[in-house]
Amino acid sequence: MTCYSLDGLTPVVDPTAYVHPSAVLIGDVIIGPGCYVGPLASLRGDFGRIILEEGANIQDTCVMHGFPDSDTVVERNGHIGHGAVLHGCRIGADVLVGMNAVVMDGSQIGARSFVSAAAFVKAGFSCPEQSLVMGAPASIKRSLSDEEVAWKQAGTREYQMLAQRCLQNMVACEPLAEVEAGRQRIADRGLRPKGSGPQ
Repeated sequence: MTCYSLDGLTPVVDPTAYVHPSAVLIGDVIIGPGCYVGPLASLRGDFGRIILEEGANIQDTCVMHGFPDSDTVVERNGHIGHGAVLHGCRIGADVLVGMNAVVMDGSQIGARSFVSAAAFVKAGFSCPEQSLVMGAPASIKRSLSDEEVAWKQAGTREYQMLAQRCLQNMVACEPLAEVEAGRQRIADRGLRPKGSGPQ
């Protein structure tokens, strides 16, 4: 990872978390146990504090940032999809934030809620637990079923396993010049179940 201390504050990464080498961590960033931080993610603790709690994932090209003295928090088992932007907000435990969603300052997303892909959550928004939040600007559409939450939880467990796979098995390499005969798929190796939760 690309990691910078700023004004005497150095990012903290739990040894059981995986942070991709292309991700950038600056200053007051705290990454908890079992977290996954994807390629090109930017976690900028240069004004406020950035926190990923245990088991959370923040995927490729996501941004976490906030105003001075703010906390931008993804609580335990939070699941942040590709390209999402979180700014000065609190994402509750077991929440799914969809791809390219934006969640603004002072917003609080209740536990086990979904923020849909491409949603724009205005500053100061809040929702109760287990809500479906959609639109631009976003609003609460309905409550989520326990089955929908279980689907999300399955996807989050995959990212927790992916963090461990990456810590153990990912190595830099040169690409092959051609496809090998009988090339296997990841699923053929029994590393992840087919048709599971959100990616």
